[in-house]
This record gives sequence, structure tokens and C-alpha cells, in this order.
Amino acid sequence: MRILFAAAEATPFAKTGGLGDVVGALPYALRKIGIDARVILPLYGAIPQAYRDRMTDLGAVTVKSSRTKRRCGLKMLCFRDVPVYFIENAYYFNRKRIYAYPDDAERFAFFCRAALESLPSLDFKPEILHLHDWHTALISVYLRSQYGSSGFCQGVKTVLTIHNLACQGAFSRRGTPDVLGLEEYCRGSYALPDFNAVNYLKGGLLCSDALTTVSPSYLAEITASSGDNPLGYVLGMKKDRFYSIINGIDDESYNPATDPALAEKFHSVSGKRRNKSALQRELGLEVNAETCLLAMVCRLTEQKGLDLLLQALPELLKRDIQLALLGTGEKHYEKALRRAAALLPGRVAVRLAFDEALARRIYAGADIFLMPSLTEPCGLAQLIALRYGAIPLVHTTGGLKDTVSGYNAKTKAGCGFCFTAYSVPAFSAALEEALALYGKPQEWNTLVKKAARMDHSWRRPAKEYAALYTNLLQERKTRH
Repeated sequence: MRILFAAAEATPFAKTGGLGDVVGALPYALRKIGIDARVILPLYGAIPQAYRDRMTDLGAVTVKSSRTKRRCGLKMLCFRDVPVYFIENAYYFNRKRIYAYPDDAERFAFFCRAALESLPSLDFKPEILHLHDWHTALISVYLRSQYGSSGFCQGVKTVLTIHNLACQGAFSRRGTPDVLGLEEYCRGSYALPDFNAVNYLKGGLLCSDALTTVSPSYLAEITASSGDNPLGYVLGMKKDRFYSIINGIDDESYNPATDPALAEKFHSVSGKRRNKSALQRELGLEVNAETCLLAMVCRLTEQKGLDLLLQALPELLKRDIQLALLGTGEKHYEKALRRAAALLPGRVAVRLAFDEALARRIYAGADIFLMPSLTEPCGLAQLIALRYGAIPLVHTTGGLKDTVSGYNAKTKAGCGFCFTAYSVPAFSAALEEALALYGKPQEWNTLVKKAARMDHSWRRPAKEYAALYTNLLQERKTRH
């Protein structure tokens, strides 16, 4: 099978969150089971020169819309056995950030059209285009309306994965149809219009051959009949084409026995303890092996449960615990966390940065990893934490519900600590339960060893995607 992933980000070239990790790792896992999976991305200005120096030039294509005509280059390199193609256009992509520009509607519409225009110039013809989130959802719309009826793209199928339904690519109707060259799809209610906006994700949902999201519980949440979900009626229309496949992690990269970012590579509880001491020293915390070290690595937003943490923090810090937090985000959260660190410098360490290496050292050194998320489509941090022997404490929502089962002191089943009600008392009660077990070193260490042995790799999800692709291609053969 020949599968081309189209996405706005992929590790290690461009990443802001879990989407980049998924697109960076899943194609590699698919190639291991015999699928020719490749990736196409924008060539952002921030992509390191070391990668640019390795790229091969594949020529150029011209991309037209109803008001513009721009040329873009096409480059390729092979990373970890995965061919990765890059759309080069300085006007749209030679910028420091990936998102949050006033012309994002135009930028990603251009990328979607450029990806389709580039297909004849590649050294293989994909049978399936696997699209990720709103940034590439228009590929399905363009394929349905302009590219798929004849020529090179005829017969190509599309899969669209929703990583986060909260981000839909909704833009003002004023001028957008002219930018997109999709005037007929911007009228009426069929494809792109959604109330007073043109909604890229809606178009992708309606025009793709199959839809996936990243955990069964998240699928149940977003397809539940609720007025809170503006695309609920569209998801209901497509429910028979919807699949849920839980994300994995790249267990070759996230491996404490080989991770070069750690103070000490480890595969035992004693090695983890030494990483904890090293982390305490690095962050300016009191070096104490007995004190329970809590940690968070996340974007500082309401969705990640920062309000819950800040409300609970004064009472939590009356206990013999420490907190290490890494992330950036909304300014009022940054200010509140800085204040907490200043008041208790030996107990609370806050680093307001994006630092991949430090994140790995935090996973390796933490005893308990906090994920009190209000919502979480899948979550990767809890899977990485388990791999590094940090026990997750989570709110039972979305993928957290599907990947972290509550520890049972009698049966020893479960791998973490969970709370159902999104409230400070429920969060605090779960933490009390975790701290009680932490006070029993032998039982705690057994849980840590169990967590580190769990398989949350891409091996099983890759097979599930392979089955989905096979079914889609079988449908195509049946219809013809």
C-alpha cells in the first residue's frame, strides 16, 4: 500500500504538540510492517539548516487559485527510512512560527492545493492521502471538486484524522471563497459554510472517505448529541465512516535506557532515583529522595487543567511534595506559576519554555505525572510518563480514560490514579491516594516497574491503520 501523510507539522522538522509527534512516528511504524508510508509538509523557515542541506530538489510546480498564481519548489529527504517531501514557498512558509498568522486561511489552502499539484512530480503515486486536522482537510474538498474525477488523482482515497476538534480552521466568509477558488463549495450548507464562517474541518469531514480520531472515549465525546459541539450534526452524518485508533509513542526515541538527554540512562528503579536527584539539582529543588516529586509538561491553557492545579496548589504544598512544571502558554497562568515558584523556591520549580531535552529529564525524574486536563483527545504525555516510570494522575476524559486505569490496592491492577469529577476535591483525593501508595516503597516500586514495561508503542495502532487502509482500498476495487 502507498500512503502519503499530509500535515502541518512532524517531528523533528516542525512541532508544537502531539500532532507533530504522531506524524513523525506513525509513518515509520507503518513502513516496518511493509506499507510505503511517506509525508508531505510545508518547508518552514524554522526548519534547521542541517535538514535543508540533505534535501534533494525535485523541481517546481505552479499553484493557481481564482486570484493568485504562485510557484513553489518541491524538495525531499529520507529521515529514519521515511521519504519526506516539502512544499517550498517563501511568501507563505518562510516564517518563524507554524501558526497564528492573519493569513493562515490562505497559507494552508495554498499548501493543500500545492500538495495535490505536486503528486505527479513525486516518485510514487499514493493510493490513500492521510490528512491531519484542519490544516490539510481542504485536500479532500479539492480532490472531490477539482482533482479527483480524472487525471493523476483519479481513484485516490482520503482518510482525515481529527487530533483536536476544538481547532477547526474557521475563517470569515468575507473574501475566503476568492482565496480558495472554491466558490461553489462556499455557498449553501453542504461543504464549507458553518454559520458565519468558512470551516475547513467541516469540508474535510464531509468530503473524506474515512474519518478517524485518536481514542474511543474522545470519539464518543465528540459524537454525543450536544449543543456544545458546533459540528455535531456533521459528525452524526458521518458516524458510519468514523474510526477510533489510540495514538502510540515512538518507543525507540522515548527509551530511558538509551535516551541521551537524561542525566543517566536507566532501566531500573535505582537508576530512576538517580535521575530524580539530578533533576532536583538542575531545577534548584531540595535534593531529597524521600520527597515525592510531582511534574507537569504541557501548554499552559485552561484545557490542560491549570485552573484546577492552581486552586489546589496551596493545600497540596502543605504536604511533603515538590512540583516541577515545564511549559509556555497564557500569560496569567505563567504569572501565577512564577509567583508560586518565587514563594517556595525549594519546593516549586517552573520553567516557562519549550525544552524537549528538559521534558525528558522531567519524565525520568518525576514520581507522579499530573494530567488534570479538562479535555484530552488522546494525550501522549501520560504514555511517555509511563515509559519513564512516572505514574500518571489523570482526569478521566478522552484518551486519558482509555490509556490510564486506576490502581487497585487489593488486586494490584491498574497503572495510575484517576478522578472523574472535574473538581479540586476529586483531584486532591486522587493525589492523596497516590501519596499513600508512595509511602509504601515496595508496593510503589512494583507499580513503577509495571508502568515502565507497558507497551504503548505504535505497533498495535499501525496494524489498526493498516486494516483501515486495506478496507478502503477493497471498497474501491469492489465499486469498480
